Amino acid sequence: MPEADLKAKIKAVLIDELMLQEEADEIGDAEPLFGEGLGLDSVDALQLVVALEKHFGLKLADAEKAKAVLANVDSIAAAIEAE
Repeated sequence: MPEADLKAKIKAVLIDELMLQEEADEIGDAEPLFGEGLGLDSVDALQLVVALEKHFGLKLADAEKAKAVLANVDSIAAAIEAE
């Protein structure tokens, strides 16, 4: 899957699974998903881990790895491509 398509699908999963009010084009590829960026919280993180496994087969069992992978859309895309 081309990288742009993968990132678009990741953004669609974020919006659908987390019921975000943002549009896909409002979410920057390098924008932090937590804190000052998109403002996700720990409950969102759990939902996102489940959604990434369901939609992309990406398993994030290790908390430190998950924290790095869930930083932004770019890091999620890189982890999916590495699988």
